[in-house]
Amino acid sequence: MIIKNQNIVDDDWSVLRLNENDTPEGVVVPSGKFIVPLKVWQAQRAQLQGRAEIGVWLNSDERAEALQDDLERFVLIAVNFPKFADGRGYSIAHHLRVRLGYRGELRAIGDVLRDQLFYMRRVGFDAFEPRADKDIHEALKGLSDFSVCYQGSSDEALPLFRRVRRGGEI
Repeated sequence: MIIKNQNIVDDDWSVLRLNENDTPEGVVVPSGKFIVPLKVWQAQRAQLQGRAEIGVWLNSDERAEALQDDLERFVLIAVNFPKFADGRGYSIAHHLRVRLGYRGELRAIGDVLRDQLFYMRRVGFDAFEPRADKDIHEALKGLSDFSVCYQGSSDEALPLFRRVRRGGEI
């Protein structure tokens, strides 16, 4: 189950994670809808590029620009949050949306918690896979924690002071 377009939905995409002994070149990507690590995509690009149902995921220490030439191939790109305190995925998402113009599904995976969802959506995520031990219904509520944002981002370019009319109306 994931949160997509502010709804809880079943999803048939699987995330391929490498085991300790796997190599990006040698791991077998099963048929079906798989989100593969960037390193697997880079190592097996020739074999995988013909598959329509392949997504790719970036780890927090990888750069969005690594996908710059392949963005149009992917209907889904995921960004892995290895732990709650690692915020580099926010920058990756912003780069994908704003600088590189990616318009497909952008999914947050890994250590994704309710407290992050509102901010993740602001930088361009539109799908979220909360951590398995958390209640997805509770996580969904995180998308509506705030009604007004002060700063500009990928979802609203103008900061609040530029959006306020005389008399205080937004």
